[in-house]
Amino acid sequence: MAALLAVGLLGAAAGAPVPCANQEIVLEAKPLEMDYRNNNAVLRDVVITQCGMRIQAAEANIKGGLNFEDSKWTISGDVRITAEGGSLSSDKAIVAFRNKVISAATITGAPAQFEQQREDGTTARGHANTIDYETTSGIVSFNTNAFLSYGRNEITGQQLVYNIRTQSVQGQAKPGANIGDGRVRIVIQPDKSVTLPNKENEKKP
Repeated sequence: MAALLAVGLLGAAAGAPVPCANQEIVLEAKPLEMDYRNNNAVLRDVVITQCGMRIQAAEANIKGGLNFEDSKWTISGDVRITAEGGSLSSDKAIVAFRNKVISAATITGAPAQFEQQREDGTTARGHANTIDYETTSGIVSFNTNAFLSYGRNEITGQQLVYNIRTQSVQGQAKPGANIGDGRVRIVIQPDKSVTLPNKENEKKP
């Protein structure tokens, strides 16, 4: 039977907009191993939700107990994170909690994947060896072998930064890297809906 745990501050009025800091964290999982002496646990079929954000994975390794004040959980196996119209997927992730808020997630894979349906009707898709997501700022950072596409634009670099709220992207050099290492390559694909004139069929004057 799955365990269900809700943690949060529930003092806001019903129906009013509630900041994430005041919303509960809900954890659903099946306990696999519980080490009460060292206060560690291994959970499976994990689902964590808060403030419209959903994190799910096959397994979670927790050290220091179910602490949402200041802790980091290692989750693995078909990791999927959805938030603010975007989704992240990978093999492994580290989820950080601070002050009873899901504050950040770092996902790694071969590669880690990102996708968001944009307001202009296009879909932003990206991947990298590591992707960092900061919940407070809405910033998604693609690190090492980074790739991002949206519309007819394709951007590659060692590090790319994408804001899922403003739906804007910028390239950024890795700290300590040489100037040449921070180069970003942008490819704009042609608009296939535009038909070029056939010169053979053009009327001669």
